[in-house]
Amino acid sequence: MTALEIASRLITLEGGEGAGKSTVLSALAQALRRHGGEVVTTREPGGTPLAERIRELLLHPDNADAPTADTELLLMFASRAQHVASVVRPALARGAWVLSDRFTDASHAYQGGGRGVDGATIAMLESRFVGLQPGLTLLLDVPVAVGRARAQGRAAPDRIESEADGFFERVRSAYRDLAMAQPQRFRLIDASQPAERVAADAVAALDRYLQGLPQA
Repeated sequence: MTALEIASRLITLEGGEGAGKSTVLSALAQALRRHGGEVVTTREPGGTPLAERIRELLLHPDNADAPTADTELLLMFASRAQHVASVVRPALARGAWVLSDRFTDASHAYQGGGRGVDGATIAMLESRFVGLQPGLTLLLDVPVAVGRARAQGRAAPDRIESEADGFFERVRSAYRDLAMAQPQRFRLIDASQPAERVAADAVAALDRYLQGLPQA
């Protein structure tokens, strides 16, 4: 497999349900804008009109014809391939910062850890259809019970949000394993704290990362 290209201006946010990614994403975007230059905020699955339609297929709560684990993985990468080609790579090529709510680590956690799909298969798809690795990944880590309690106040859960606790425990474990295996890229943020504290910790981690980058 081809080695992944490290994209220093690609910053990703990962975490389970109820981790507070939306609040943190907004704080990170503001911090990047203060740093200077264009900032593109996006999400996965989704980020383009076609990828958003695939997102609807993936997350629709109707279980009459629920996708298998392999189908789910392939749909995720179909959406991601479109997203990378249409949004991420063009933005990086013009020197913009790209801040993405989830990226390929989500497939390692959700389809790998949660569904039990072979990690080598996910890595092959990542190499073939993405080819990029974020320079920085912030993992918002929160106990499953805490995250699910927070998410209860939202709209009706989608298909993945409706999974049992055991699924989300496996997802959390997979995320933590990824962070442990790649400490140079991951920063683990305690997302069980109040939202303001979580956002502040995430921005502080981003600031430290930016300070370590070569000056243009």
